Amino acid sequence: MERFKNSIYCFVILGILPLIGKGQVKPGRDLDFFIRQGINSSPVLNDYRNRQLSNRIDSLRWRAGYRPQLTASSAGTYAPVIKGYGYDQALSNGQSLEALLTVNYMLAGKGKINQQLEQTKIHRDSLSFAATWSVLDLKKNITDQYLNTYASQEQMVFNAEVYELLKKEELILKKLTRANTYKQSEYLTFLVTFQQQQLAWKQAEVKFKNDYALLNYLCGVADTVVNSIKAPEISVSAIVPHEFFTTRYKLDSLKNENDKKGVSLNYRPKANVYVNGGYNSSFLLQPYKNFGTSAGFMISIPIYDGHQKAMQISQLSIQQETGTAYKEFFVRQHEQQLKLLLQQIREHQNLYPGINEQIRFAKSLMEVDSQLLRTGDLRIADYILAINNYLSAKNLLRQTHIDGLKLINQFNYWNR
Repeated sequence: MERFKNSIYCFVILGILPLIGKGQVKPGRDLDFFIRQGINSSPVLNDYRNRQLSNRIDSLRWRAGYRPQLTASSAGTYAPVIKGYGYDQALSNGQSLEALLTVNYMLAGKGKINQQLEQTKIHRDSLSFAATWSVLDLKKNITDQYLNTYASQEQMVFNAEVYELLKKEELILKKLTRANTYKQSEYLTFLVTFQQQQLAWKQAEVKFKNDYALLNYLCGVADTVVNSIKAPEISVSAIVPHEFFTTRYKLDSLKNENDKKGVSLNYRPKANVYVNGGYNSSFLLQPYKNFGTSAGFMISIPIYDGHQKAMQISQLSIQQETGTAYKEFFVRQHEQQLKLLLQQIREHQNLYPGINEQIRFAKSLMEVDSQLLRTGDLRIADYILAINNYLSAKNLLRQTHIDGLKLINQFNYWNR
């Protein structure tokens, strides 16, 4: 039976190939192939990689901002006095020229530097977490579509198998009908079922091609050739401490605390020092001697701003309380969801013995009816009923199997 099924499968694949274009059928691909293709071609993951590189550059820019800043500047004015009309030269000096080279240095305390370093690290960790989560989403979606495609492939192979079986029966029934063992109307009833099975096979072919094309589209694979795919190997992962999805709340909490530090540091005294040198002259007195240098400082001390600091701290505290409430709710829902998924997986596994037993009985009945059909001791309508029961049982097993794998995929996604 297994050899017969494999031969039918090859026949089906070779049969649908002319419908989709020229070329040879490529070897069967597995789930890992499509996941690798999806990850390599994802523009979202590429965006996260570029944003992480940009974050490193931002960190370097921030460090550079706390180093001495060298600036060259020049300014000149000319205020003419014509026939006694013009600006007061006591104020305008008539004309002036300034060409300076200035070094500014902001005196930043260790607390401010550490706060900025921590902010950069939190942002980097947030990008890394978002990229990892995006990979998990992509893997889950690709796996779901792979399971859909595999189910379509199995349906196509099974329908082809049943079609070949009915084709043999049709030849036998045609001879029996000509021998007046069965009425013409009974033979036509079977022929309708036979043709319906042929249409079901063709429909399964179309669905398989569409599901396979959607899988390629999702993974960014530019390929119009339909390939066979291997049976998915998915098992329930071992239960681990569920820390991954709560990482976002931890990062939000760290960012909130860092923002509070930033608010407090913004209300500390700030100091800048500068040194410049160059030429600054009004050309009124010994302009050739107006080369020089100067140094200075600036101190800013916040005194009163209407209690804005306390307001900002209060806002951040409210945000933190909101985040804590969301985290507690998510943890409860997450644990409940995992328990529900495990329960559904067990329930699906418990269905297999009953479905397999039903398939065994339906297949045995169909084989017995097939023998009775050859001797004219069975109504064709009863044989058709046995075939439909067998088809229903096999379809139920296939759908239960795929649904179970999807539940396992969903459980593995959240079990992190």
